[in-house]
Amino acid sequence: WIIAALLRRTWAFWQPPGQEPYWNMQQSFRGHLVVLTDALTYSDGETFAAGVKALGLGPVVGTRTSGAGIWLADRNRLVDGGIARIAEFGQFGADGRWLIEGRGVSPDVEVDNLPRESYGGRDRQLDTALAMLKEKLAASPVVQPPAQRIPPPDQPGQDVTPAAR
Repeated sequence: WIIAALLRRTWAFWQPPGQEPYWNMQQSFRGHLVVLTDALTYSDGETFAAGVKALGLGPVVGTRTSGAGIWLADRNRLVDGGIARIAEFGQFGADGRWLIEGRGVSPDVEVDNLPRESYGGRDRQLDTALAMLKEKLAASPVVQPPAQRIPPPDQPGQDVTPAAR
């Protein structure tokens, strides 16, 4: 669900009279993204990181994930009414290759949080991610486009043209 929301793109804006413009696509993502991972990232966290990488939504920073992405089944009922959750369903990519399990997701930028630094309150992964986002925002700011003046009633608006890619 989160990746689906991140894939939504804004293509239209509202300009109320006398107010600041805002985007028409309220559930769309207009920012920049960096995902943090480490060896304790597993299961859906790994799937999320793998999806962000595969879809080019942003870089992954940190250390390789745990490699435990197989889905657990609840179909293994026990005599006493309990359930033995067993890892059964692996994931594979569009190219047919298996993802995540036994390997994990490798970050685009390898940064480890050393125990001593973490104990001292430093988070090198977060510091790196924030520096990357600041650099990205400086190079590609997320701006509100200016609206043209509203045309007179006898001059209709323009046709929609394909967006530059």
